[in-house]
Amino acid sequence: MKRVIVFLADGFEEIEALSPVDYLRRAGAEVLILSLNSSSRNVCGAHKINVQADMLLDSYVSSSSELPDAVIIPGGMPGATNIASCKQALALINEMTENKKIVASICASPAVVLSKTNALKGKKWTCYPGMQNEAQEFLSGYTKNRVETDGTLITACGPGAAEKFSMEVVRSLFDDATAKRISEAACHA
Repeated sequence: MKRVIVFLADGFEEIEALSPVDYLRRAGAEVLILSLNSSSRNVCGAHKINVQADMLLDSYVSSSSELPDAVIIPGGMPGATNIASCKQALALINEMTENKKIVASICASPAVVLSKTNALKGKKWTCYPGMQNEAQEFLSGYTKNRVETDGTLITACGPGAAEKFSMEVVRSLFDDATAKRISEAACHA
């Protein structure tokens, strides 16, 4: 079974976090939502939608002996900034990158979070328009595409691309047929 973790920090963009969770679970992945809060599984989104995570990041790191197949990093402000300030999250992203596991990041998080890791190095990537300047060192790889996939790095531009981003993660983790099945079940021809 494919294992995926999703980082949630206060101020996360709700649609960017929950769309991938929904589509990946429909595809049959085991998805764990991890709170980056120090002592609470409750995380408040950018639009005041409260979500209860499955577990704390600290608990996950201390109990998991294997890397997941993918990590999802939603944007939103100050959610992306909060993730970027979490050393455990950045270390896990670097470990995922080094081991060629999927790192999927959307909206502000490619520029704000991934620029503090090795994930963007030598890769094409996109983010929320205007945020690319937060990742000066990696600007040569920036594209204006809605969704950009380069090897095991998947990035997207923002909430309007959440579904396409989610389906690209499904396709990358599984295959084209699974992505097509999930898309058709969601009423898309």
